[in-house]
Amino acid sequence: MASSPMGSAEAPHMEPEFERMVDLFGGRKVLGFSVASPLEAHEMILHGIPGQALESLVRHLIIIDPADAFETAFGMSERTFQRHKSDHSKTLSREQGSRIWNFAKALTKATSVLGTQEDAEKWMIEPAMGLDNRRPIDLLATAAGTALVQEFLGRLDYGVYA
Repeated sequence: MASSPMGSAEAPHMEPEFERMVDLFGGRKVLGFSVASPLEAHEMILHGIPGQALESLVRHLIIIDPADAFETAFGMSERTFQRHKSDHSKTLSREQGSRIWNFAKALTKATSVLGTQEDAEKWMIEPAMGLDNRRPIDLLATAAGTALVQEFLGRLDYGVYA
């Protein structure tokens, strides 16, 4: 097994949601190594997520208009995305990598809670009463907003709606 940026050779068992997140980025094939833990994800983001991983994430979207996601959740213009798409040697900045990782984490958690990725994407682009009628995708623009979305998904998962 190839080493991650951290140098570990053995991949621990991944939680299904974490594994799904890595799959959204194209997995080992696109990332170039196994990402099996949040710490390895942190290291990957620090070293720069390959632009192809963003391309893979965008290809996996069912309902969300990528143009909407670029500005609000990913913090980049569609033109910047096109540059990454045309030059596969480019990696994402730490901020961009963090934001797309958080988007994938929210999408994966919402999929787990709501049952399907399609339902999760619909939820992400509609105002949510539990989030002061804000769209979850818009809240992903900041760390504080991302924490609110994750907390709300946790409450939904446990049946606590207020």
